Amino acid sequence: MKTILETPRLILREFVADDAAPLELVIGDPQTMRWYVRPFTRPEVEEWIVRNRTRYEKHGYGLWAVMLKPTREFVGDCGLVVQEVDGERLVEVAYHIRRDCWGRGYATEAARACMRYGFETLGLGKLISLIRPENLQSRRVAEKNGLRIERQTMRIGLVHDVWAMMRQEWL
Repeated sequence: MKTILETPRLILREFVADDAAPLELVIGDPQTMRWYVRPFTRPEVEEWIVRNRTRYEKHGYGLWAVMLKPTREFVGDCGLVVQEVDGERLVEVAYHIRRDCWGRGYATEAARACMRYGFETLGLGKLISLIRPENLQSRRVAEKNGLRIERQTMRIGLVHDVWAMMRQEWL
């Protein structure tokens, strides 16, 4: 379990196969995933882990497991994912936090650490977050971290706002 990032309250580490059960509590939850087409099934959760482990090898990053620092309790995922948006390959800061942990600032803290990693370690020029307009919680995370709506796009048949920040805005 390779640790990638630490914040005052969180550890972000690479996924391992044993993360399937706690991850299913997050991305398999209908309430947490209401802005997606549907929640993930257990086989899809397992594939999510495999897909991210492949991203680590291919890009050097992906979504990482988010753990509470003092207890090592699994509370979600957060990381950087290459997305195709309107024919352009962009790196998204994405996050999912277990529903019983909402409202504690974990998504904001984890996303900010991933943004720092993307801009300062990887030297990326731009980061985005793809957020459904009605997803007020994720919008608030993006706002707190300084992203602004750049445009709208269609993804999987649904309107998404493209929230963005350029590297020079971060520095």
